[in-house]
Amino acid sequence: MLDFLLFMVFSVLESSALFFLAFKIFKIDLYSKEIIFAGLIMGFFSYIIRHNYGLAVIDVLSQYILVFCFFWLLFRIHIFYAAIMTGMAYQAYMLIQSTLYLIMNITRIYGLHISGISVGTYLLQFFSALTAYLLGYYIGYKRKGFDFIPDKPDGKIAIGKHEKILLALTVPSAFVVVLMLYFFENLYQHFFLIPLFYALLLFGYLYLSNKKDRGDEY
Repeated sequence: MLDFLLFMVFSVLESSALFFLAFKIFKIDLYSKEIIFAGLIMGFFSYIIRHNYGLAVIDVLSQYILVFCFFWLLFRIHIFYAAIMTGMAYQAYMLIQSTLYLIMNITRIYGLHISGISVGTYLLQFFSALTAYLLGYYIGYKRKGFDFIPDKPDGKIAIGKHEKILLALTVPSAFVVVLMLYFFENLYQHFFLIPLFYALLLFGYLYLSNKKDRGDEY
């Protein structure tokens, strides 16, 4: 019971941080109750898939799909931009988490266990969420971010080259998350490549989003 409660608390904390960061990046109003609701559903699905069936890869993919569906159907983002938001949010959050994991593993914090509880894992989730919250708060406070996401979810959009490239960058997002899991379990000595890859993809997102926001179409 304690394992389930801890899993749910930290899952909701992480998913809420991911949504918070995404909304701040794209200057979208927050829906606190809906974010908590989405986090509870994601946490419950994750617990069942990972703990009852031991399917970590399926868990990762299902979480990605759920985030996309919540952006699209719960928060009423246009389906095209929901895909882009999902990709960027995941790249940003996974860059934070993979970097913190490297730091915590080198300092041996990640390996902490107390009374059979993986304290290091929960600390990684906590610090990842905290960093995402602080970054999102900073973006909002400084009035940074992008505002090209349309308000009407069913409105027609003009898909230019920037949009197509942004969507193309979204395609490998879920794959890289799965790749991160593989490197974590089998190729830790090369794990440093994961945050580098995340940073590269995120740079492409930010560069193209900035050009799109300024109307620099080509």
